[in-house]
Amino acid sequence: MAKSTTEAQITIEGVVVQRADCRPTQPSANYFKLKKQRIEDASKSGRKAKKVNHVPTYRPVSDHKGNIEHEKKKKGKGKRAREDEDVVKALLFNAFERHQYYNLNDLISLTKQPEMYLKTILKEIGHYNTKNPHKNMWELKPEYRHYSSKSDDGGETTS
Repeated sequence: MAKSTTEAQITIEGVVVQRADCRPTQPSANYFKLKKQRIEDASKSGRKAKKVNHVPTYRPVSDHKGNIEHEKKKKGKGKRAREDEDVVKALLFNAFERHQYYNLNDLISLTKQPEMYLKTILKEIGHYNTKNPHKNMWELKPEYRHYSSKSDDGGETTS
C-alpha cells in the first residue's frame, strides 16, 4: 500500500514592490531543518564526478557531413567564367527593366558572373544606394534608365 502525505503548501503571487524580511514567531524544528537543508544545497557544487564503467571511444572524422555537402554544392555550380562586358551589360539592362532595384547577390545569380567583375561593371552603369528605403541595393544611373510607362492614351512610351 502506497503511503501518501499531503502537506499544505502556501503560495504567494504578485509583484515585488518592496523587500520584506519575514521570520516565524515561534520557529519549530521543521523550520530549522528546512533552513539547514537550503544552506547545504546552496553550498554544493552543481558539478559531480561520475564513474564510468567503459571508456567511450570517438573515431576521428576527416571531414564532416555538412562540409562534404557544401563542397558538392560548390562544385555543382562550378566556377563563374567572365562573359564579354557587353553581354553582361545587356543582361543587367534586361534585369533592370523588370525591377528598378537589385541586391548584389540577386544580380550575381542572374548574370552568373564573378562578384568583383560584376561590381566593376555596376560601378560604370549603376548607383549603389547607402540610405533607406533601398539600402544596399543597386539601381541604374539616370542616363541609362529607359523604363516603359503607360501614357494617357493607353500606349506605351519611354521616358
